[in-house]
Amino acid sequence: MLCSAGSESLGLRCPIPRARRAKYVKLFEGAIDGKRGGLIFLAPARGFVPLLGWRIRHDDTHYRGLLHETQRLRGRVYLEDGAISEGQITSDGRHWQQLDATSWHVLALDSQHRVCGCTRYSHYPGPVGFQDLGVRASEIARSEVWGGALRRAVETEVYRARRQGLAFSEVGGWAISQEKRFTAEALRIALATYSLAQLLGGSVGLTTATVRHHSSQILRRIGGRPLAVDEAELPPYYDSQYQCQMEVLRFDSAKPDPVFRQSIDRLRGQLLDATVVAPGQAPALPYASTVPVAALDSLPWPAVS
Repeated sequence: MLCSAGSESLGLRCPIPRARRAKYVKLFEGAIDGKRGGLIFLAPARGFVPLLGWRIRHDDTHYRGLLHETQRLRGRVYLEDGAISEGQITSDGRHWQQLDATSWHVLALDSQHRVCGCTRYSHYPGPVGFQDLGVRASEIARSEVWGGALRRAVETEVYRARRQGLAFSEVGGWAISQEKRFTAEALRIALATYSLAQLLGGSVGLTTATVRHHSSQILRRIGGRPLAVDEAELPPYYDSQYQCQMEVLRFDSAKPDPVFRQSIDRLRGQLLDATVVAPGQAPALPYASTVPVAALDSLPWPAVS
């Protein structure tokens, strides 16, 4: 669930006054006006592609190539940041996680059609519990002091999603290449993830973000809020795996910070015409925000590593 793009990657300094945020959003929107391409989606290997007008390309080789390129980008960026060690990547430099094959990915491509930025969006349209989520493996989940509070807070968010008829989700795997830092690209990827969640019917979800580079702060600026139980916020915590302070944030895809709402709406309109790369056997189904898990389990799925 690591996020490693941060305000420094966005060319921002935190804290950001609302007036400065509005000025930055105006610059950001000007930058994307003439840049309608460059963002594509990877569909989950175990999931479905809703029929929303997307250009869907079913191609196992292309899908696997983009996924591996995304994992190599994460591996390179996270190693440079000191967030992971050499022992946590594959022999070909990939930062592999089990959630990758079952999640959506938002990818930014550079002028050479190489992956230069990414984020992972795990969409759970059916029943889901704490043990099904990536946050269960976090350091705070194992804390004798905060582990129980984390579980209750997450279960509260799952219940909130179900009560609203929404899916639950997790966002992570945020990374951007060195040459794209200090540009609007990282912000565009983050806002496009909100847009994707809305296109899939909306969700209540969470992300585990690093305090390093102010990543968690910029996600708060977009709309993330600390998890809380009994009105007490869960504190940042040190994660020995990533060797940095982390924070678990909640979000509602329908309630971004008002300053960014127009940008997300514009991106959502653009992304209706996006390309979706999917495995050859990933089914394309009529849109539904929730799909019975049993229906998905009965479908054939390719093996993707």
